[in-house]
This record gives sequence, C-alpha cells and structure tokens, in this order.
Amino acid sequence: MAAKQVVPRSAMVVAALWMSGALFSFTAMAVGGRELTGALSTFQILFFRSVIGLFVVSLLMWRTGWHQVRTPQLGLHFVRNLAHFGGQFGWFYGLAFIPLAEVFALEFTVPIWTALLAALILRERITVQRVTAIGFGMVGLIIILRPGFQVIHPAALAVLAGAVGYALSHTLTRKLALHDTPLTILFYMTVLQLPMGLIPALSSWQIPALELWPWLGVVGVAALTAHYCMARALKVAEATVVVTLDFLRLPLVAIVGALLYQEPLDLLVLVGAAVMLFGNWINLRK
Repeated sequence: MAAKQVVPRSAMVVAALWMSGALFSFTAMAVGGRELTGALSTFQILFFRSVIGLFVVSLLMWRTGWHQVRTPQLGLHFVRNLAHFGGQFGWFYGLAFIPLAEVFALEFTVPIWTALLAALILRERITVQRVTAIGFGMVGLIIILRPGFQVIHPAALAVLAGAVGYALSHTLTRKLALHDTPLTILFYMTVLQLPMGLIPALSSWQIPALELWPWLGVVGVAALTAHYCMARALKVAEATVVVTLDFLRLPLVAIVGALLYQEPLDLLVLVGAAVMLFGNWINLRK
C-alpha cells in the first residue's frame, strides 16, 4: 500500500495565499468576459487573451531567462492546453448566457473530476474523505441543475464540460510543475492556445471597438496571474487540496453579479455550492 501523502500546515498556508491571488484574478476575468461576450465571439476573446498573455510572458522570460523554454514535456504541454482551452471555451460561453454565480457554481465540480483524474494520472490516493467530497459534489450538482424540474440551459452544460477540461488541466499542471517553472507553463499556454483561438475566429472576424480593449487587457492579464498563482499553489500542495480552496470565489462573484448586473441570488445555486463545499471541507480538514 502506498504511503499516505501529508500536506504540511506551512504548505497549506502558502497554497492558500497563492490561491487568494487566483481568486481575485478569476473574478476580474469573469467581469471582463461578461463585458466582451456581447461584442466578440468566444474564440476571438480566447485569441486576444493568448496574444496579450504571450506579450506579458515574453517580457518576463526576457528578464528571467529564455532557457526556461526548453522542456522535455512538450507533448504533455499540448494535451494540458487542449484540455484547458476546452475549459476556457465552456467558461466564457457560459458567461454570455447564465448568471456569474451559476457559472462559478458549476465550475466548482472541478474538484470532483480532479480527484478522479489525479488518482488515475498522478496516482494520488482516493481516500474515504475524497469519496465523501465526490458524493457531496454530485448532490450539489443535481441541486444546481435541477434536472426534470427545469430546462437545463445549454450554456450550463458547456460550463460543466469545461469543468472536466479544467480538472484535466489542473491535474497535468501539477505533473508539469514538478519539472517546469510556472513561467514555462504559462509560456506554452499562450503559444499553444493562440492558434486554437485564431483559426475558428477567422470565420467571423471583426476588429474590436476601442472601448473593448481595456476589457481585453483585463482578461489577458488576469488569465496569466490566475494561472501563475494556481501553478505556484499546485507546486506545494496536492491538486485536490488546492482546487478546494477555490470555493471562496462563489460569494465574491455572487456579490459582483448582483451589484454590476442586477443578477438575483438563486438560493438553490448557493445551496448546491454549499453542499459541494461541505464535502470538500471534510476532505480538506482531513
């Protein structure tokens, strides 16, 4: 039987600090995405996000050394970014059609898929506590979607599929972070995902209006800082533990959605997310 991996308390504190940076970055990216979705296609948003990100990462590489670009894991980077691009597409697509809180709540199924994928790919143990978290997560998902009681919006299913992509991306990020620097991971994220967004965007291409460029900048920079913080957190703690800390985003984005877009607070969405959080709290406490 494999020895149980214990995350030191100091590592948990460091991971929590890095994840707080990711929390604010993801929230800023959600607001920027909501402002852009009415004017640009999802593929265009993802393309410009990669362009801005590549510019910023190139500046950082210039300061810290381009030797970081060399990696023996190029194939793994490609698979990771294919999964991440799918996750981003589902996320931004959902921002255009359903409330911010529901997008984030559905995205909180990521720990469910991460626990399963981490066990398969990273050989992390599936403990009783993690099985409990998965069970509560599935119950929370049913409460949010309410199948059979209301029509499930296709955008909600897109966000849910994107959550699976995010889970695979997070799991592979931990595997990559054992050998590559966070900047290396971000560099290949922008380089590989740039053509993934550009090619399909060409069919409906339009030049963004002047007032959209600040929001494109917010999305591009926030995407980098969010994933830089995530990569640093994943370097010191297990994937399933780090993603659990991400639940703090829901109350923040619910407040932002209510203040900026007059989105009503759906009680069942909050209840479903709370059920997921309780299951993952059990896992985190252990």
